[in-house]
Amino acid sequence: MKKQLSIFMLLAAAAVFPGGVSASGNDQNSTWNMEADSTGISQSEQENSIDKADHEKMQKLQEQYEVELIKMQQLRAEYEKELQKMNVNDSDYNSLKEKVDKITLFGFIRAKYDNDDSGSIGAGNNNKHFYMDLEGKMKVSKDWEAHFQSETRKGYTVNQSWRGDSGSGSSDQDGTFQRIWVEGHPGKLGVTVGTKWWGYGFQNVPFGHAADGIQLDYDITKDWNAKVFLLRPRQGDLVTMPYGQDTTIKGVNFTGKLTPKLDTSITLAGNKNYDNNQKMDRMGAFELRSNVAPNLMLTGTYVRTNADDYNTSKECRIDYKGTKLDDIGSFGAYARYINFAKYGDYSHDDEWNSLPSDTKGWIVGVKYVPYKNVEWETFYADQKRNIDTGDDHNATRHLFRTQIDFHF
Repeated sequence: MKKQLSIFMLLAAAAVFPGGVSASGNDQNSTWNMEADSTGISQSEQENSIDKADHEKMQKLQEQYEVELIKMQQLRAEYEKELQKMNVNDSDYNSLKEKVDKITLFGFIRAKYDNDDSGSIGAGNNNKHFYMDLEGKMKVSKDWEAHFQSETRKGYTVNQSWRGDSGSGSSDQDGTFQRIWVEGHPGKLGVTVGTKWWGYGFQNVPFGHAADGIQLDYDITKDWNAKVFLLRPRQGDLVTMPYGQDTTIKGVNFTGKLTPKLDTSITLAGNKNYDNNQKMDRMGAFELRSNVAPNLMLTGTYVRTNADDYNTSKECRIDYKGTKLDDIGSFGAYARYINFAKYGDYSHDDEWNSLPSDTKGWIVGVKYVPYKNVEWETFYADQKRNIDTGDDHNATRHLFRTQIDFHF
């Protein structure tokens, strides 16, 4: 039976491979031998032919590789040359960038319109103008910077006097460099010295004025800062104390957090008391500021001097939201109550005569960002002027102001 099966398998193989198979009828071990194909080419000859073709292909690939390698080497050499040029250019660029970064210019241009009561209780046409604030910061070293500020005011009404008697113009906003000062941080100590605008307190009620001076400040903790200052005001007619043009103010300021949501600022100052006039040789100020609700900030200021009469200044302000110059459509609204006695502070910031001394009343206003880096502000004030002194005691003043600032 086994022999019959072997013969059957041989016949089947012969049918599949005609003439190409020989068999020996051994039922224990059947062997297969490929003698030749139908063309008469032996298996070894086929293998030699395939090896020769593969060798030719490999040789062609080797030749192509060597050609491409030469091209790659040439490209690499050209790339290295360009890289060297780029390194030289980068060096030049970095050198230029370092020089450019040493000077930074910024500021804003303002178009401003006032509708103010005329006469002694208002500023008249004085605050209808175009104005530019140009400031510069120049890097001296990693610890020191030099600064300058130039104010230029161009009016578009008849009366162009500014804090002057002649009516011929302003010596304080004439486009020169009115402010020049240096700021440094040697170690943990902050140093500011020169002529600049100085402001103390959250609302600049204790002092907000241009002066020659020096200030040292130090961070006691991450939440508390202490300042020591010595100032000589530049415009004595804006200083409320008698002989303001001759005074030198010295004092300290502490600003920090009482709680995570409650900030405070404390200012103590003194000056030489000429002829014992009004005894304004001491001043103290206390302020609080808090986020009383989401988007709602409340600020209160109380200032007192040792003048014989009219010796307190008070301001309360509430702000809703606020503007961001890079956020188009952002806005803020605010309301302010003021009561500035004639000798209640040394020289608060009068904000272009909207907050003069010897005045009480209120202000409501809004701010809006119509375009990036453009801020528009409008407010209305109802005030009583000369509340403590003057022939026109408690004269009524109404002020409407609108202005648009273009920051750069």
